[in-house]
Amino acid sequence: MESTTEYKILFVCLGNICRSPSAEAVMKKLVRDAGLQDRFEIDSAGLIGYHEGEPADSRMRAHASRRGYSLDSISRPVRMSDFYHFDLIIGMDDSNIDKLKQMAPDLESEAKVRRMTDFCCNKLYDYVPDPYYSGAEGFELVLDLLEDACAGLLASLVPPCS
Repeated sequence: MESTTEYKILFVCLGNICRSPSAEAVMKKLVRDAGLQDRFEIDSAGLIGYHEGEPADSRMRAHASRRGYSLDSISRPVRMSDFYHFDLIIGMDDSNIDKLKQMAPDLESEAKVRRMTDFCCNKLYDYVPDPYYSGAEGFELVLDLLEDACAGLLASLVPPCS
């Protein structure tokens, strides 16, 4: 049976416990709310495997939950096969972008690498800062940026009907 998935998106941050699982959850909710879940495959991964097998950071899960997001993914590192499987590989900051481009096996794969904030409609930041060592305001800022960027990403892929 042939897959009907049109868009395969992988969100990436350093450890896959704060930003990328949040982006995954925000995007999944937007897609689900739009009734488009059958057209998307959405996942997240980290550039390091230190947290492999762990759930998202408990502080990130708490902040996301208050906004109606469920961070239920389990941390995993980026795999070479991700570059062949996903249509878009979206990094959270310049360091992520640089590392992903270094990892890319070919130019076609490298072209799939994009910056999360490139999709922001209300662009206040040029990257999504890592909230791991910050307080509550850092986790809230991440969610604000991801809600903006994911809405812009969805609109770029599936323009609203006029």
